[in-house]
Amino acid sequence: MMDKTFEPAAVEARISKAWEDANAFAAGRGAAPGAEPYCIVIPPPNVTGSLHMGHALNNTLQDALCRFERMRGKDVLWQPGTDHAGIATQMVVERRLAAENKTDRRTMGREAFLAEVWKWKEESGGTIVNQLKRLGASCDWSRERFTMDEGLSQAVLKVFVGLHKQGLIYRAKRLVNWDPKFQTAISDLEVIQVEKTGSFKWQRGGEDEFDAAKLDKILSKDPNGHLYYFNYQLEGASYDADDASTFITVATTRPETMLGDTGVAVHPENETLGHLIGRNVVLPLVGRVIPIFGDDYADPEKGTGAVKITPAHDFNDFEVGKRHKLAVINILDGEANILLSDNEDFLAGSAPEPDALALHGLDRFAARKAVVALMAARGFLAKVEPNTNTVPHGDRSDVVIEPWLTDQWYVDVKPLANRALKAVQDGRTKFTPESWTKVYYDWLENIEPWCVSRQLWWGHQIPAWHGPDGECFVAESEAAAQALALGHYGGAVQLTRDEDVLDTWFSSALWPFSTLGWPDETSELKRYYPTATLVTAFDIIFFWVARMMMMGLNFMDEVPFKDVYIHAIVRDEKGAKMSKSKGNVIDPLTLIDQYGADALRFTLAAMAAQGRDIKLSTARVEGYRNFATKIWNAARFAELNGCARVAGFDPAQVKLPLNRWILSEAATAAEGIAAGIPSFKFNEAAGAAYRFVWNQFCDWYLELAKPVLQGEGVDPAEKAETQATVAHVIDLICQLLHPFMPFLTEELWAQKAGEGAPRKLTEGDDALVCLTRWPDLAALKDAAAEAEIGFVVDLISDIRSVRSEVNVPAGTQAPLVLVNASAATRATIESWRPMIERLARISQIAFEAASPPQSAQIIVRGEVAALPLAGIIDLEVERTRLTKEMAKLDQDIAVVDKKLGNPDFMARAPDEIVEENRERKAAAEARKIKIAEALARLS
Repeated sequence: MMDKTFEPAAVEARISKAWEDANAFAAGRGAAPGAEPYCIVIPPPNVTGSLHMGHALNNTLQDALCRFERMRGKDVLWQPGTDHAGIATQMVVERRLAAENKTDRRTMGREAFLAEVWKWKEESGGTIVNQLKRLGASCDWSRERFTMDEGLSQAVLKVFVGLHKQGLIYRAKRLVNWDPKFQTAISDLEVIQVEKTGSFKWQRGGEDEFDAAKLDKILSKDPNGHLYYFNYQLEGASYDADDASTFITVATTRPETMLGDTGVAVHPENETLGHLIGRNVVLPLVGRVIPIFGDDYADPEKGTGAVKITPAHDFNDFEVGKRHKLAVINILDGEANILLSDNEDFLAGSAPEPDALALHGLDRFAARKAVVALMAARGFLAKVEPNTNTVPHGDRSDVVIEPWLTDQWYVDVKPLANRALKAVQDGRTKFTPESWTKVYYDWLENIEPWCVSRQLWWGHQIPAWHGPDGECFVAESEAAAQALALGHYGGAVQLTRDEDVLDTWFSSALWPFSTLGWPDETSELKRYYPTATLVTAFDIIFFWVARMMMMGLNFMDEVPFKDVYIHAIVRDEKGAKMSKSKGNVIDPLTLIDQYGADALRFTLAAMAAQGRDIKLSTARVEGYRNFATKIWNAARFAELNGCARVAGFDPAQVKLPLNRWILSEAATAAEGIAAGIPSFKFNEAAGAAYRFVWNQFCDWYLELAKPVLQGEGVDPAEKAETQATVAHVIDLICQLLHPFMPFLTEELWAQKAGEGAPRKLTEGDDALVCLTRWPDLAALKDAAAEAEIGFVVDLISDIRSVRSEVNVPAGTQAPLVLVNASAATRATIESWRPMIERLARISQIAFEAASPPQSAQIIVRGEVAALPLAGIIDLEVERTRLTKEMAKLDQDIAVVDKKLGNPDFMARAPDEIVEENRERKAAAEARKIKIAEALARLS
């Protein structure tokens, strides 16, 4: 006997164990002979991570694909694994050491620290894997990989050396995003932009004296958010702050960087400043003579029209500096402190004041305040303004990132990008939605060299060894490097390994083939590469998708995947992006605890429309928990009414129209689901399943079947057929819903296992629904049954709708008139008269040649039905009410249109507010259609 209620918490762990015991998700498990391979590689979550809503969506969609294709008989491998997450993991372990009062990383040394990291990984690094299992992810967990495991590490070495031999890896001094806290380069993805606005305002010649103490106090709270205007003295002129002919004014948000200025740019067509092009200025405090030159980078309409150029501390300035062959002077050390003493580049050609040299060693923000004070004291500060600007911060360190000039390893990705571009252009790999193709193209067409080195200890140490004269030898091992060095030096020398590690994106770029055993020629590599589908988010198209394309084509000579599905973002119910600072983060594990994994999964799938972000609310998840409850209750109803599996039951032989109808609707649902999942229209597939299960099976079929199941004097053969059909359809529901709701469906399948003789749905094991074959129901399509039962369902539904629209009291029975009904319709009505009268609250049914006066008319599949409402409602009052509601909706739509047509509103309003207004308008327009239909019926 089934339990009264479905309790996910009591079921999920047991079902997970059943899958594990059966090794249900092993590669190839349950595949048909000669099956087509189907492989997905999981986007490897960080080993430090825990499940968030993005993971939940991403893995729900992957799991739906894998479960569906496994049931279709394909040889499925969902390859799992985790990423070593260099900077995140190193940070976690350093915090742990501090909390345990152990020595810090640098004191203990690299080898001891890495031992601590591996210890942490073994103890705590599997959290997210267990959470993915709670979600129901059907990965082949026996094949779990880690980007730092032995096999993947060997792949990384081979690729690095291979790219170096191709001339595509080199070492160079360039600007990078530098994190002064962690003292490493970081990727653009690890940089977040934070908007800052200051409050200090001062202008030379104004009423107030410059108040250095006030500015110091403001900058001590937040050093960002101001624009400083400096006068640079023209060479050969006697500086006079009141004589504009003696200087040129530049503006900067980072005053301390002026110490590294090597030029001033002016737009060639600047009418006010163009005459200064070709002259020089003497850099205040420093005494360096630097040129004024023409460059389009200087916008005449922005700032002063003149731009100070600091090639070593600004990405744009670096490119300008290259164009004009400017000196590149770094004035910061790795901790973002001012670096002037013994700085040959800074001192060359300069005559710095003692006060400037005294800045050496100051923190960059302390130096900012000091430089402004010095410039003010010497009359070079023209004004200070509050300025709203975005300041780059490290996403983990939360400190301001510096563009910093340093030696790093780079990959020349342009040749690789060209192949990756062509592979999508010629259709070997396809993006869905197709609009993301343009994003992919834009990045590859404008690609820059990839900085792959990081100044960390946790990660793949770069396989490069340096000789005593600086010569570098790249090899897969130190012995191989020594052999290269022997050829270069003619004798044995001491080699020192490069201390840097590789960007974590380097190892994950190899993921589709390294996880399958490359560089060894494994059977899995031959079988599953290229993989079938990649499911990922849009924000790593650049960082991961494109790089996997490049590496796969270069080392496997084949694209790594045939389809790339880019899913949307999960936002809160108002459409705002989830963030801890807003307090609107929804924890998927909390939802699983409250409502079950199936409810969360179905919610995400049902809302996963292509190109549309998901607005998630707990109410939606609760609603789909109720859906699970509805299914459970339907199965209990079946059990209580003797509906059990029957050995040898053939659904194609059923005779009752009602039973033929539900089987036909099951075939339609199966068709819709099978079309939706592989085309990544998950919402359409989930919608087809939901409509069939809730509306057609639970609401209509079981209700219409009650007289046969529970009535007296029923034909025993009809009752037996209906009982068998109910049981059979519940089995079909388990299969059709399984890709979305695996725990509930597996539990129901197990609950029914002992009923009658088990049906062999596959040639293999059918003890688990996840290993059964996807049902082929095409032969059960029945147009005649659909015409009969479908007409009854539509008629009752439309009568209910009309009663609601025109305010017929719920308990009131009304007559129904069929106007000029066909013989077939008359027969259907007579067959189902008692059911129609009961479910639609109809007092009597008549057949007439014309509609009675004061009737609401209904068109059902071409037939005219009328509800005579005289004496039941006042039609004129109802028309007036509906007309007023229509006018109110018109007013509401006009208000929204005014907002959406206001450029200022559109520019200032948050995205979620704009979307909320659009939804209000859409809802109002949909309601207007309903009212228009109701008025038409009453006319």
